[in-house]
Amino acid sequence: MLDGLRNFAKTGPGKVLGAFLLVGVAGFGINNVILDLGNNTVARVGDEDITSLEFRRAYNTEINRFAQQFGSYPTAQEATNMGLPSMTLQRLSQDAALDSFARNFGVGVSETRLGQMLREDPSFAGTLGTFDPQAFTAVLRNSGLTQAEYFADQSRVAGREQLVQSLFADVAMPQTGKDLLARYIGDTRTVEYFIVNEASVLPPDEPTDADLAAYLEEHQADFRTVETRTVDVLSFSPDTLATTLDFPEEEIAAEYERTRASLVTPERRTIEQVVLANDEQVAAFEAGLAAGTSYADLAAQAGLTPTSLGTLAEAQVTDASLAEAAFGLDAGGFTIIPGAAGRRAVHVTAIEPAHEPTLDEARDQIRQTLARAEARNQFNEILDQIEELRAAFQPLAQIAERYGLAIVEVPVTASGAELSAVADIPEAERGRIAQAIFAAEPERLTPGISLGGSHNVWFDLKTVDPARDQTLDEVRDQVVEAWSREQTDALIAAQVEEITGRLDNGEALADVAMNYNQFPQISSPFTRNGEAGTPIDSTVANSVFAGGQDHHGSAINETGEYVVFEVTDVAPAAEPLDEATLAALDNEARVGVYGDFVMGVRQDAGLRINQQALDQVLALSAGQ
Repeated sequence: MLDGLRNFAKTGPGKVLGAFLLVGVAGFGINNVILDLGNNTVARVGDEDITSLEFRRAYNTEINRFAQQFGSYPTAQEATNMGLPSMTLQRLSQDAALDSFARNFGVGVSETRLGQMLREDPSFAGTLGTFDPQAFTAVLRNSGLTQAEYFADQSRVAGREQLVQSLFADVAMPQTGKDLLARYIGDTRTVEYFIVNEASVLPPDEPTDADLAAYLEEHQADFRTVETRTVDVLSFSPDTLATTLDFPEEEIAAEYERTRASLVTPERRTIEQVVLANDEQVAAFEAGLAAGTSYADLAAQAGLTPTSLGTLAEAQVTDASLAEAAFGLDAGGFTIIPGAAGRRAVHVTAIEPAHEPTLDEARDQIRQTLARAEARNQFNEILDQIEELRAAFQPLAQIAERYGLAIVEVPVTASGAELSAVADIPEAERGRIAQAIFAAEPERLTPGISLGGSHNVWFDLKTVDPARDQTLDEVRDQVVEAWSREQTDALIAAQVEEITGRLDNGEALADVAMNYNQFPQISSPFTRNGEAGTPIDSTVANSVFAGGQDHHGSAINETGEYVVFEVTDVAPAAEPLDEATLAALDNEARVGVYGDFVMGVRQDAGLRINQQALDQVLALSAGQ
């Protein structure tokens, strides 16, 4: 049968039928059949191919950059959701379009220039700062590049740089744009203004019950309670156990005698020094030392500022010669000793003598030390006993009483913020404990929660108060306050609308202000940032700058007050933009033109993507 098919394929009708089959298969999307890209090509821009290897290297670089920034590698799905494959393909396609453009215009780089670039690359420098062949080989090996691939990449990079420099080096922001920006930043306005706030209107009438009931119904979400769960909380750690332990006086006294040497606070001295940089300074300090001149006077005469070393015990001074000199002086004395940068004058300003505490002074410290040690010994045994009692459905209150531990009753909402009432529960753990509390069921045993570091928390769920709408009697005061605030805001807004309407009709701001018992003020000239220390903040300033001379209006500032204004003077910027700003503007202009150029070149070249090859590369990268 196969021989028959082969013979038929050699005939004229067989060849025609084969051609139709081939075109039909290609029409169903089978890649690489007639006109499509090769298996190792992810995309083609014009006549430039982006190979699977190039894409994989660039994509892995993006993945590593993400991991360095966020501390973990994204999954394949996370990388796709963040657009990393698209970003990589976009960057490579832009480079490929520029490479094709540069080649068509004969832009390239000589081998001599490539060699110079190699020698100047700091990535390949050795310990002496010059080119190191071993470093070059190591970097290429780590990057997975051959020397030929590296030089080909560098040649393309250099070609793109030449293209960009030749086309865009002289691109700058037009002077008109710079002038406009200078005006935007530096122009000032002066306004006449006055404030309208709650003091400007009469208070609203007292609300009726019907008013309050209607307000509460409309704003019930603002007054609805949240679910609250009241729990007994037992926090148990060696520190909490230590607070329950006490010791007889005889044991504390014995521990004091045993450890009294370690309780002694050693002598400490406040030390400062100055470096004597030349023989003249050394001679002046030596003469002053012999004559009894004060250290401070000598330092002032020499124009030196002493460096304070702090108040230290002798064991804390790491410089042996300095320790010996300082702890051989009387308070206020100084001496001259050798130093690394010349001789130095060491001065002791104060002395704290050594102190051995009495039993009364050390009693609390010794009791705490004994309690912590004993708590560590007892902790695991008591922890096991608590767990056994919990398994036997013993209430926490009884367990806590048995061991002298404290129970804290806490009404907890979903945030867990109320658990701050339990002093030793870290803030970072409150949310996790609250989740466990809201997952618990009444009259069900709840397991302990380990916070790590020998710290455990248990809770008993006592009551559950579900979220509910509150009645007017429960929240009357809050509703009255909210209703009054709303009515007052409405009265203020109505007055401001009336005022601005009169200004629109051509009345002078001063006349309008007087009709409302207001006294207008004149501002100092201000920019778009506003006037510091006045009601004209940046929000009001933006409204002011929406118009020119005689522009008027109102705006609410950050304190919630209405500022009614009228522009009385417009002054153009007095100073031009500084050099750094001008350079930044020129650079932004170059970046913008370059971006448009690259996009145009890529669009003209055309981009074709081999989705099958792209998916294969992404699958391989995800499997690493």
